Amino acid sequence: MATEPSNPFTAAQINFIEHCWIPLADGTRLAATLWLPGNVSVTPVPAILEYLPYRKTDGTAQTDPVRHAFFAAHGYAGVRVDMRGSGDADGLMFDEYHPQELLDGVEVIAWLARQSWCNGKVGMIGISWGGFNALQVAALRPPALAAIISVGSTVDRYTDDVHYLGGNVLARDALVWPTSFTAILARPPDPRWQGAAWRDRWLARLDALPHFAALWLQHQSRDDYWRHGSMVENFGAINCPVYAVGGWADAYTNAVPRLLAGLTVPRKGLIGPWAHHWPNSARPAPAISFLSECVRWWDHWLKGIDTGIMREPMLRAWLQEFVSPINSHRARPGRWIAEPSWPAPAARIALQPLTLTQNGLADHAPALVDDRTAATIASTGPWQRTIATLLRHGEHGGAWCPFGMRGDLPGDQRAEDARAMTFDAAPALTSVDLLGHAALDVDVASDQPDGTIVARLCDVAPDGTSLFVTRAVLRLTRRDGHAQGAPITPHRSCRVRLTFDVAGHTLAVGHRWRLAIAPSYWPMIWPAAELVTLAVSGGELRLPLRTAAADNPAADATPFGAADGAPPLAVTQAVTGSADRRQVIDVLRGELRFEQSADQGRVRFSHGLETTARSRDAFIIQELEPGSARLESTRSFSLQRADWQIDVTIDASIHTATRTDGQQANSTFVIEQTLRARENGREVRVRHWLARINRMS
Repeated sequence: MATEPSNPFTAAQINFIEHCWIPLADGTRLAATLWLPGNVSVTPVPAILEYLPYRKTDGTAQTDPVRHAFFAAHGYAGVRVDMRGSGDADGLMFDEYHPQELLDGVEVIAWLARQSWCNGKVGMIGISWGGFNALQVAALRPPALAAIISVGSTVDRYTDDVHYLGGNVLARDALVWPTSFTAILARPPDPRWQGAAWRDRWLARLDALPHFAALWLQHQSRDDYWRHGSMVENFGAINCPVYAVGGWADAYTNAVPRLLAGLTVPRKGLIGPWAHHWPNSARPAPAISFLSECVRWWDHWLKGIDTGIMREPMLRAWLQEFVSPINSHRARPGRWIAEPSWPAPAARIALQPLTLTQNGLADHAPALVDDRTAATIASTGPWQRTIATLLRHGEHGGAWCPFGMRGDLPGDQRAEDARAMTFDAAPALTSVDLLGHAALDVDVASDQPDGTIVARLCDVAPDGTSLFVTRAVLRLTRRDGHAQGAPITPHRSCRVRLTFDVAGHTLAVGHRWRLAIAPSYWPMIWPAAELVTLAVSGGELRLPLRTAAADNPAADATPFGAADGAPPLAVTQAVTGSADRRQVIDVLRGELRFEQSADQGRVRFSHGLETTARSRDAFIIQELEPGSARLESTRSFSLQRADWQIDVTIDASIHTATRTDGQQANSTFVIEQTLRARENGREVRVRHWLARINRMS
């Protein structure tokens, strides 16, 4: 590998510009923070744009310098922009990835390219929202955009985002995310930059806030609303090089192999063990020298320097190994491997079929299973196994999108496995490496006109501990696609295909694969309206396994150094924060409650602003009553400087009820939200939203 960039912070002069305006054609001004190399007046440099709604003055102010000062020290202009209607910018925001947001991004890139300190070339980088819109803006082909790095993003906003999972409402975040997003947009712009106009602009924001939870529940199928901004609709729209990055513990990693397979432009992929965070500071370890890798990418595409990065393998991935299955890991054991291209040819990654039988997973490959074990697993003649809804299945599923915090990851799956239909393979006689998307074709029937099949793939150790590897979820009415539901006939078996989330995992000698199937997964997904019994009568699980031909010690050698980055912004933690997660089981009432809360404490910035933020979420259900499912979320925050203080509280809930026309119980989502805003203790706005939305098949 080419030499990594040096780390010149002690020698580099960086001009930090805390705030500047970026004017748009319609008169709206976006707000930016800049980190410029000291010599830009003599030698213009490329610009690296990060474009977010998360507030540059306080929301991301601590961590923005880690990346952008690093880029400036290596000869790039780091640019962090608050988008329209957020942070210190003018205007109003009405949705995620709105067409106006993307058109504004094109204007921002053109503005950057025209600045005297820019050489006319722009790169774009972002994680999560910033990773999404880096792809979406690239698809609009702004002339100055030379390359992008997209971390923790998606190519399909319906199947791989925070709203739906396998055609089911993603209950885990159906209220958490819209309430959090509302709290972000409800914050005012900083009076330091907006002057006396700050208050009018803040009140205008509060008055224009949409009811996001209701907006997203109005689109329960994969319609044009979700197709907008989904790169899978037209990979060919992107004409600049793309570096796609993800982590096995992140919810968004499916985008990496799909971008590598779908794009035709120069591209690279990187997958580590990380949760939803930047790879230079992520958990689980190992964190890596990711920003140096970014500079190598930028040097190649924005400066024309041969760093060797495009002669290296297309995909680097950390193959994880078995670890004690607890819900938080500081590090995941494993090793780096390399794939020259993706999809990998069959000579490198071959599908291993495992047949579902009454007694387990049958693998008749002589090298893996001896005759006695094969005879034990195999069954003859027709068979059928059933599993009824147990709403506690899912309580050890962890967060849908882990951030590397305690309690985020799935714990030991043995309790989950006991509430599911399980199929075990024979113990492995040799270690095997899984890399890619496993798939399950299964013959299944439901005793209700609706139902969901949840499949988990686990690594079971000789002592019986069960480690979560990956999952697949499918609502049976969406078996022919997510554009619209297709009714199912109760008790009639049909074959459906489930595709598992991408995974990279080594199964050790003596360990075995376990496939677990169940009809519910609370609180990850919203349960079916009625208790469901699934019947399984056959199927095949296909595992993408790396062959011996794929082993290449030279190419697989560790390619990265230790974590890197510039120092974060120094702040004062005036009051220490706290976090809590708990599960409460009311035995007498049969009620399950999952509760989480967080308090950031009080943070004081050098510019005088002090912030607080608190959150509380509850996921509540009666153990035998799917219609009792209820979500509750509260967000509160304060901003204070001298004699100026803003306080906002948001309370929200979602539950289901019988439709007003008397049809089918639990067939209407009822969504409520109340926002209260105070300025210096005086209430200036109260907004209440109430929506009833029919539940679609």
